[in-house]
This record gives sequence, C-alpha cells and structure tokens, in this order.
Amino acid sequence: MEALRVWRASSNLFGFTATRPLRLHTRCCSAAATAPKSPSQPPQDRRRRSASSSTTTSDRDSIRAIRLKKVEELRGKGYEPYAYKWDRTHTTKELQEEYIHLENGEVCEEVAVSIAGRIVARRAFGKLVFMTVRDDTGTIQLYCKKDSLSEDQFEQLKAFIDIGDILGASGSIKKTEKGELSVYVKRFEILTKSLLPLPDKYHGLTDVDKRYRQRYVDMIANPEVADVFRTRAKVVSEIRKTMESFGFIEVETPVLQGAAGGAEARPFITYHNSLQRDLYLRIATELHLKRMLVRLEGLRRFLRLEEYSGTKASLLVTILNLQLLRHCLFFFTNMHLLMMYEAYSDYESMMNMAEEIVTRCATATQGKLKIDYQGTEISLERPWRRETMHSLVKEATGIDFSSFGKDVEAAKNAVRGLLSNDTSLQACSSVGHVLNEVFETLVESTLVQPTFVLDYPVEISPLAKPHRSDAGLTERFELFICGREIGNAFSELTDPIDQRSRFENQIKQHDAKRATMAKGVKSAEGQGDEDDYSYEVALDEDFLTSLEYGMPPASGMGLGIDRLVMLLTNSASIRDVIAFPVLKIQQ
Repeated sequence: MEALRVWRASSNLFGFTATRPLRLHTRCCSAAATAPKSPSQPPQDRRRRSASSSTTTSDRDSIRAIRLKKVEELRGKGYEPYAYKWDRTHTTKELQEEYIHLENGEVCEEVAVSIAGRIVARRAFGKLVFMTVRDDTGTIQLYCKKDSLSEDQFEQLKAFIDIGDILGASGSIKKTEKGELSVYVKRFEILTKSLLPLPDKYHGLTDVDKRYRQRYVDMIANPEVADVFRTRAKVVSEIRKTMESFGFIEVETPVLQGAAGGAEARPFITYHNSLQRDLYLRIATELHLKRMLVRLEGLRRFLRLEEYSGTKASLLVTILNLQLLRHCLFFFTNMHLLMMYEAYSDYESMMNMAEEIVTRCATATQGKLKIDYQGTEISLERPWRRETMHSLVKEATGIDFSSFGKDVEAAKNAVRGLLSNDTSLQACSSVGHVLNEVFETLVESTLVQPTFVLDYPVEISPLAKPHRSDAGLTERFELFICGREIGNAFSELTDPIDQRSRFENQIKQHDAKRATMAKGVKSAEGQGDEDDYSYEVALDEDFLTSLEYGMPPASGMGLGIDRLVMLLTNSASIRDVIAFPVLKIQQ
C-alpha cells in the first residue's frame, strides 16, 4: 500500500507565561498600553535643528504638529500627500547595477527612469538639493536642481519634504563629479507624508526593547534587519520544497478543539456563542496528524510555556512529551515549529530527514555548509555526530549510569558535587531523571557542532516507543547545534492499549493536582496559582478509536525553525528572527 504523506501549515500568534495561567475569554486588549517614546529625527536644516535633535515626547509632538500643518497646506494647494499609486521602472539596486559603468560627471539624458522609496537623508545648497532615497533593495541619490524642476516643485521640495517621507521621482541618470550615481530629478511626487521623525541617523535605533516593540521603525533605521526576515522566508520556502520533493502533503488541523490537550500545558479557553460550548485553543497538532494514519508533516507556530529566568520550562509540551527549545530567551514567545510524521519509518529516518532539511536550508540561504555563528565556525557537512545520552554523560563525567540499575540513591550520590542545584537533584525520582539532569547541566552546552543525542530514558520519554534492544531506554533523539536544541524526534507509539493507559495516567495526575488545589493546598510548582488545574481533561476517545483501526509504524519530529534561522543569520537572540515578538507590557 502506498503511504500518503501530508503536512500542515498554520500560525498561532499566542504566547503565555510560566508564572501565571491564562484563561482566554472573548476579550482583547492592547499590548501597547503604554506607548514607548519615539526616537528623534536628525536635523534637516538650521531652522529645525533644535526641534529635530531632541528625543523628548514634547519635541516629537511638536514635529508631528508641524508636519500635520504641512499636510493641510499641501491639500490646500491641491496636492494629495497620500498617493494611490506610482509607476516604478527600476529599483535602486537595478539602477546601481545597470549604470555602474558611467564616468564621473556623465549624464544619460536620453534615459528615463522612475523610482520610489523613503527619504533617509537630505542636504540643501541654494539651487541644489541632494536626497538619499531607500527602497527594499538599497539606496540611491536624488539630484534635484532648480533649473530642472518647475518653480512650484522646487519650492515644494524645500518647504514640504522631510526625512521619512516616501517619495516618487522620475528623471534621467547622472553620475556626479564625486562619483555618486544619482537620479537627475525632473519630476517628483510625495507619496506618503511622514508625521513622526525617524531615529537619529548617527545613532540609529539602538534601544533593544524599542527595536522589538517598533519593528517597523527598526527596519527603517537598520535596513539589515530585513535581511534576516528575507532569509527566514527562504528557510520556510526551502522546507516546503524539501517536503514536497519527498512527497509530503500539507494538512490543516483545527485551531479550536473540544477537549483540552497538551499534558501539563494550561490551555486558553474561549466560549463559542453559536455552538454554545467551551472550546480550547490548540496547543498541539499531534493527535489530529496521527488521525491521518499516514505520513504527516506540519509547519506551524507552536505555543509553549517557559520561565522568564531562562531556566528549564515547566511544561512538557503535548501528549507526545515534546520538550522543544527548553531555554526561554524572553517572557512571551511565539515559536515556529516544523512538525512531521512519516509512516513505515523509525527515528533513524528522522535523523536523515533533519540532516537533509538543515543542509538544504543552509545551501539555499548561505551557499555553503560551513557557517560562522557568533565567532564559531559550524560545519553542517554530513554525516553528523550520533552519540547516546549515556556515552556523552560518561565522556563528560566518567560515570556509567547503566551500572546503577534502578538504584536512584546511588546515582544521586555519584553526581552530588557535580551539580550546583541540589534541589533539582533531590527532585529526581529515577536514575533516568538523574541522568537527564546531569546531561542538561553539564553536556548540552558543549554540543557545538551538530550532534544527535540518542536513546533517552523511558522515564523522561513516556510516549516514545521502547528501545528495541536496550531495556529502560526509548528510541528518541534530540538534535543540538551551538549548545541549543534544534529538534526532537522518536519512533512513535502506535499501541492503542498502551496509549490509552498512558493517557489515563496523565489524567489521574491532573485530577490529583486539581483536587489538591481545590482543598487549598498549594503544591510547590503551583504555589500561588489556584486555577492552574481548574479545567477538566478528558480522554480523546476519537483519537484512541482511530488508533484501534491501526496506525502504521511511524516516526515523528519537531524542528525549531526559529533556532534554525538564528543559526543561519548569526542572530544571538530569538527575538531577532521573529518579526513581531510578544513582549511584556511596559510599566
């Protein structure tokens, strides 16, 4: 039987905090409760120097008032400062490439070009005005001479155009005596009148928090930021092409579900007026993807719950226990995750698929497989290193965890002194948990070159298939690059009886915590959050029924696209690769 391959794309732009559960009602609020101060505009001429150079809100308001007055004056003269259209013949990059051969002082009068972009610099010298216009491909100079423009246009140029305005300009091509390729302007039109000043051109937009909150200004002040998102788009496109080349089909899964899913995840809950029932915002797509019973693959935004301190998240994501990208770089987050399933394969297949996807993305965006990340050369040449968790821990500490059997106290005593957090060690309830604690603390950060960490203990991977040759282990791997987890995969559990048993155990754990909270006895992890477990969890009988019809052997993988883009764009923070990250409300 030919196995069908499917995949899914969606975007959930929700993030939530680990310190307090959120219950989503049919109410929206603005994250911009306190508007940040806008950066200042560089001086345009001596008359406006003092008003433009200050960063205070009052000066910004003054500049806005002046520009609003200009809008009124333009309309009074019969000009519309917010145009409908402008026909461009070239981008700035095309002009720079096409006329690079011109000699200094040479003019191509027979050439007619038309461009459009934002004014980012302006200099006036009597009957000459020089402006720099920027579009999405680069910059070029506008050479505006009084003799080449009508009297009305030249006066409009001097009186009404400010840095930040979007301008359309047409004319011929000229290379100045100083070698600056320019559009010799014969006609121009204000396409959009900017009301607020741009950041100072000498300092740019350097406030990191403001950069993320006002990404639109960030991309104006720092044009290279847009290159990150161009690379991101290439990465997503290359992933889609890779999946299609292997015969995968994209599948849509419901955003709102009738039952809460996601193991320890606290769901967003809303009320559907037409259906007159509570619905839960999707946290995981796995159950619906598994219902397809075939090769599945999804590209989606992924909700996760992590702590602001950057420590390990409290959330085991979804019933599949996917613990992706555990170290949070900021308080709220949206994570882009590639989720795929492949019928008739195991986790070895997913290792090959991970190598294929990452190397194709690197080649498409960088043109090579050796890249620099924060001063370290990373080689993505295949094959990548593959080591078991046991062997990596033994290599780092000299301790062979397989010798402890089930003696958790012996394991704790062996590593005591190696770990700074004795509380975390005491909380470990099995040898597998101790092994994982040592791995996360001492080994993860050392995995700089691409490394598949194999065969995790069953205690921390309850929904992965048992290892076929090593009792107590599972067929699971995590992919690490630059000390960060990029992906997580395992041979999928397809036994419906075992699956039902594990679901029932999860519900028992949830109900026990719910009962404890109802009695007012706060557990250590739920202290201060009375409604953490206020929602009910029920078995997804439809999913369990689908398994009883027979799901073929399969492997599944989640691959973190945000962290992959970080690697390929040399970005230090995950916020740099998310166009509009969700942040805390400013106080």
